[in-house]
Amino acid sequence: MNKATGIGTGIICAAILWSCGKSDEEKPPRAFHLETMKIEGVVNAPSYHHVDPAPVIALRFSEPVDPAMLEANITLRQATGEAIQLIFTLNQPSLLIEPADPLEAFTAYQLEIRNGLRALSGNQILTGKVYPVTTGLDPSDKFPRIPDEELLTLVQRQTFRYFWEFAHPVSGMARERTTSGNTVTTGGTGFGVMAMIVATERAFITREEALLQVQKIVSFLEQKATRYHGAFAHWIHGETGATIPFSTYDNGADLVETALLFQGLLTARQYFDRSTAAENILREGITRLWKAVEWDWFRKENEPVLYWHWSPLYGWQMNMPIAGWNESLIAYVLAASSPTHPITREVYEQGWARNGTMVNNGTYYGYRLPLGPALGGPLFFAHYSFLGIRPKGLRDRYADYWEQNRNHSLINYRHCVDNPDNYYGYSDHCWGLTASDGDQGYNAHSPVNDRGVIAPTAALSSMPYTPEESMRALRFFYYKLGDRLWTDYGFADAFNLSEGWFDNQQIAINQGPIILMIENYRSALLWNLLMNDPDVQAGLAKLDFQWT
Repeated sequence: MNKATGIGTGIICAAILWSCGKSDEEKPPRAFHLETMKIEGVVNAPSYHHVDPAPVIALRFSEPVDPAMLEANITLRQATGEAIQLIFTLNQPSLLIEPADPLEAFTAYQLEIRNGLRALSGNQILTGKVYPVTTGLDPSDKFPRIPDEELLTLVQRQTFRYFWEFAHPVSGMARERTTSGNTVTTGGTGFGVMAMIVATERAFITREEALLQVQKIVSFLEQKATRYHGAFAHWIHGETGATIPFSTYDNGADLVETALLFQGLLTARQYFDRSTAAENILREGITRLWKAVEWDWFRKENEPVLYWHWSPLYGWQMNMPIAGWNESLIAYVLAASSPTHPITREVYEQGWARNGTMVNNGTYYGYRLPLGPALGGPLFFAHYSFLGIRPKGLRDRYADYWEQNRNHSLINYRHCVDNPDNYYGYSDHCWGLTASDGDQGYNAHSPVNDRGVIAPTAALSSMPYTPEESMRALRFFYYKLGDRLWTDYGFADAFNLSEGWFDNQQIAINQGPIILMIENYRSALLWNLLMNDPDVQAGLAKLDFQWT
């Protein structure tokens, strides 16, 4: 060590020893500063999320604050810049801040503490701070409470308006979604036809009005809509009947959508059973359409499986066999039920059941799942084929279908209650994962593909399987989220409370099951109708189903 270095080091060491030896009273005071900020138990976070819309913000400063400086230097503003009126309560050196009126739910704000804030001593905060604050759920009721039975009727009536007031004016068919214009949907129209039967029985419309509308749909399908070996496309132009491609190669027949359509039409054939000229004409038209579907042709050169798509331009290029377990059991039941172009039981066994490999029998959350993927998949698997096919008492060598659908629903429910991904808002009254819109786009949400998106149709359409759990969800959706979800056509399609996102659209294939499965829970109306169709009974028997 040279001499200069030694002298310098000695001076530094002496300075440190002098400083360490000083008492606390001799140290220079720190500048006036904010010591803690707390909202709902969260302390000194860079931002605050899902805050109660009536928050209490607790600040503690290093010394007493000058009250005259508060209003000008502590502000809470919306993203638009609008200032929120605040109430300040001082208990020096602590300060409580509350908005004069509750904040908007699921809304972003900024709390700013400016560097003009001073203490009573005159000391000034040297550095201002800005804290993003996002509110969460407003727990107050948005509508007056009514008896549960009235609420069920209200939901059915309001949701039915989608299929009645928003039906395509030329074809009478259901539009794909609320932004679809001339694009109507085949499967959704089947749901809409069944919804008209419910609406008639609930006296939302008259039998004559329903008959005219269903006849309009049947006439359009028979006279204008393009058919492919008797089957229809997924999407159809509501004025011309031309096929609207669902994707590049999916521009022809969609056998599953066709099956969902005929689930509705055959239910209507059973319902409109009077010996009047108009009802006779309707039943005859439905029967002509029904007999024209070449279900067996969709085996693609006699393979022992049904294929989902066929295109006049691309043939079988989609190459998607209809194999279980998913939403498509109805396609095999109706294919076996056809009086003109039926499939054999072998096609069901090898194609749909995959020689038994669709069986699961795993246990999730304590519930045995007879069929399908782990944790059940999206909940529409338990809905679409069972709008008319009654699962209670239905069984074959692979499953008891009531156990399948009830346990699938309970697994979905329990996953949301357990909430392994910690999404905001999930609970025993906010649950239900299925295919729906989402803040990241349309997706088949499920316990293994959980993105925080809840779709009302998932829990509500499970009403027959999980009545208590579904009713809790209905009350929550309507009373607690109704200001964001409830619309002229029933509930919006989906929401994500973690992101503060609420859809502004409805989709036919999600609205329909709400009406229909609530009705099956209440009266078994649709189950009783379709299960008494002689063709359907023959098809179930051919596939070796037992039912009561």
